[in-house]
Amino acid sequence: MTGDGTNDAPALAQADVGVAMNSGTTAAKEASNMVDLDSSPTKLIDIVEIGKQLLITRGALTTFSIANDVAKYFAIIPALFVSRYKGLEALNIMKLHSPTSAVLSAVFNALIIIALIPLALRGVQFRPATSSALLRRNVLIYGVGGLILPFI
Repeated sequence: MTGDGTNDAPALAQADVGVAMNSGTTAAKEASNMVDLDSSPTKLIDIVEIGKQLLITRGALTTFSIANDVAKYFAIIPALFVSRYKGLEALNIMKLHSPTSAVLSAVFNALIIIALIPLALRGVQFRPATSSALLRRNVLIYGVGGLILPFI
């Protein structure tokens, strides 16, 4: 919601994201979440694009972090205790033979995360897709995957 007048203040206060123009009234500025200092609503398009890029980057990093943690818990931790509890040998999918190799694997994992910091700072590029392209991709992935997966 954008606004600059006293009449816009209630709507700005109720909006999820309220943007007031700098040339607007004090009531509108106080009710909004952000104030556009240049009073140029055309910049809102750029703000939305940056927000989408930030959201996608955060999602990509969260997905990587969760996948990394799952791999760590199910691959490295059983190897730490395989010498003490022989039943965990079935969970040792990486075939780490000693606790030392498991610790080295965890250190390597930490180094990989450090190497990914530039990606986190640069961000993941947002590429808008048409609804037909999204439908085609989803039908291909989920439809064909659903037909093939039961036979694997």
